[in-house]
Amino acid sequence: MTSSPSGNRAERIVDSPPAPSGCVLEMRGVCKVFGEGPGAVSALESLSMKAFDGEFVTIIGPSGCGKSTIFNVVSGLEMANGGEVLLRGERLAGQTGVVGYMPQRDLLLPWRTILNNVVLGVELRGGDKHAARAEALELFPQFGLEGFESRYPAELSGGMRQRAALLRTILTGHDVMLLDEPFGALDALTRLEMQEWLLSIWGRFRKTIVFITHDVEEAVFLSDRVYVMTRRPGTVKLESKIDLPRPRTREMIVEGEFVRAKHELLSALLEESASS
Repeated sequence: MTSSPSGNRAERIVDSPPAPSGCVLEMRGVCKVFGEGPGAVSALESLSMKAFDGEFVTIIGPSGCGKSTIFNVVSGLEMANGGEVLLRGERLAGQTGVVGYMPQRDLLLPWRTILNNVVLGVELRGGDKHAARAEALELFPQFGLEGFESRYPAELSGGMRQRAALLRTILTGHDVMLLDEPFGALDALTRLEMQEWLLSIWGRFRKTIVFITHDVEEAVFLSDRVYVMTRRPGTVKLESKIDLPRPRTREMIVEGEFVRAKHELLSALLEESASS
């Protein structure tokens, strides 16, 4: 498998992290309502999900079903109105800074160099900036960013900016990473390259990843398990285990098990869309 997108080549890393073990992240009966009174909007209702150690879990669902709200609740940016979120068995009550969170946009600061951007999370947490810079410089080749340390975001392609944003997330040191549709704005070819590259990075760093996408094929290609959500108020409609061997290859896309898994997810999404 290609281990990095076009440009600087990263060290080849096989997409084969350890088999998932204990539950790391769990949502139990989570509800989220925005507003009060007649104008209140119920975004999530009795939603329960799990992610296990070293697992790649993807969430898909209709637009507006609350996928990003899930991440905001887990990361402490929003408080749930009911239910609970547990990280390694410990209940979270709105704490921030306990998981890595990469939103849809890369959010790189245009006036900071790429090196200074990727260590920003460590700086904001009061960590050792010099140690973070040293670690970042060691990782730049694996992220296809070698030679761009002193460049600014406007000088990078969309794929390179996303890789920089992911490096910034990894440098925070959290075992659980939430990635909210990071490849949605990329062209088709770059998106394919980034999917393969992400799996190689996942295999290297052994993180638990929870990923949001609208692309069913992307969900099947990347994931160990996929949750399909209902339309708002969002809850789990289907939990599907993806029984494909790793490392994943593009040849799998036309094979029977891949097609079966894709059909199951698409059918659930279309059924939900027809019920609206």
